[in-house]
Amino acid sequence: MVSASVSLSVTVPSDGAGLLGDLDLPAAARGVVLFAHGSGSSRLSPRNRAVAAALRGTGFGTLLLDLLTEEEEREDAVTDRHRFDIGLLARRLAHALDWLERRPDTADLPVGLFGASTGAGAALVTAAEHPRRVSAVVSRGGRPDLAGDALERVACPVLLVVGGDDETVLGLNREAAGRLSAAHRVHVVPGATHLFPEPGALEQVAGLAADWFRGHL
Repeated sequence: MVSASVSLSVTVPSDGAGLLGDLDLPAAARGVVLFAHGSGSSRLSPRNRAVAAALRGTGFGTLLLDLLTEEEEREDAVTDRHRFDIGLLARRLAHALDWLERRPDTADLPVGLFGASTGAGAALVTAAEHPRRVSAVVSRGGRPDLAGDALERVACPVLLVVGGDDETVLGLNREAAGRLSAAHRVHVVPGATHLFPEPGALEQVAGLAADWFRGHL
């Protein structure tokens, strides 16, 4: 149990590298949500940071993490090589789970995963491979289809939030949902596009995520 609020810049070891992150824990946190950013994004994503702030307002801690090193980010900007490497991203999320488990202030907290874009695929693979450590997953405009055969092995509840006007991604989410045997829901935000820039759309995502994690963490 966190007795006082915590706000730290952290480095999570993974694959011989250090992944930069921001850990924020409110006092008496009810759980911690680990964010898996999407392709071409980072822990500084204003969309994920807005959702994280809303989650902290409802009592959850958050860990926003760069899943790629700075060198990998530079390479990826040219080649797109790493952003679709779901195995790599999922392995690094697993290392972040290990890191949270080693910290005295987070070791006993249930963990949820919040994935955006390609990060959603990595989050679902991580949930499938660590069923006793991941309590719930929320995807924002995600690519759950990239989790492949891991979808059938996900055991925790999954919420897929998709913009109503993000038609291609909406179709991919509905197909992926059909492969989930765990409790799940597809929530369509009417009129929203992929990044949820429309007035009130991102706030709706944050509220849905908070409700899902409150119910399942």
